[in-house]
Amino acid sequence: MQVSKKNMRMYELFLRALSNETRLCVLRLLRTGPKSVNTICEELGFEQSRVSHNLKCLLNCGFVRVEQRGKKRVYRLNEETIAPLFDTIDRHVRMFGEKLETCSTLADIKSIKT
Repeated sequence: MQVSKKNMRMYELFLRALSNETRLCVLRLLRTGPKSVNTICEELGFEQSRVSHNLKCLLNCGFVRVEQRGKKRVYRLNEETIAPLFDTIDRHVRMFGEKLETCSTLADIKSIKT
C-alpha cells in the first residue's frame, strides 16, 4: 500500500510526539491514572513550565484529555486510542527488546532519560 506524502507526514508527527523525553515521561506517568500538573511535576521532577508546555501539545494532538476539578485541571491518557497503543508497544518491547537494543541503525539515537 502506497502512503501519501500527507499521511507520511502525519505518521512522522505522531511518532515525533512520542519521541520527546518530556512528553513520553508524562504519558507513561498518566498510565497510572489521572494527575494534575503539580503532581506530574513532583513525580517527574520537571519544572512546571516544561510540563505545561508539553501537556498543551499532548492535549492539542489528542494524546491526553483534561477535566476541571475545582481549581485544578486534571489530565488523563486518551483511553480510546493512546492507552491501547502503549499496551501494544509494551508487548512489542517484551518480544523484541533485545533486537531493538542491538539494532545498529538505532545505535546512534540519543537515549531517552528516565
